[in-house]
Amino acid sequence: MSESATEVLTGAGVLAVAVGFFAYAAGGAGFMPRADSYSLKASFRSVEGITVGTDVRMSGVKIGTVTALALNPTTFRADATVDVQKGISVPSDSTIIIASEGLLGGAFVEIQPGGSPDDLAAGDEIEDTQGAVSVISLLMKFVGGASNSDEGSAP
Repeated sequence: MSESATEVLTGAGVLAVAVGFFAYAAGGAGFMPRADSYSLKASFRSVEGITVGTDVRMSGVKIGTVTALALNPTTFRADATVDVQKGISVPSDSTIIIASEGLLGGAFVEIQPGGSPDDLAAGDEIEDTQGAVSVISLLMKFVGGASNSDEGSAP
């Protein structure tokens, strides 16, 4: 009987550690709201490349995470909610951009601070947004532009 009790206690301990690890990982990835942060909203034309849990950076430093993405049925734009660490003020005329780490790198959200003396409060919306740029569409424009410019030249 003592072996059965030991096995049950060991199993319960393993389960408790697994639940604790999951809660820690979910909080760090931005799946759960944190008490030491505040939310801001933004509406993008395209959020291609980012998901819930994507880093939010300012001047290259991580200051938060993306906590929600949804399609607005009225405007047909992608509404994003980002959590920013408390103590970091975001001026009201700031720009929020979906940027890429490189040609083949992942995407992240960058906040470029403005110069306004007024700061955004929790729940406010960043009006100036710039969505994701598709590398494929850029290449198609480049290839299409190069072939169009050759057509007009005479030998």
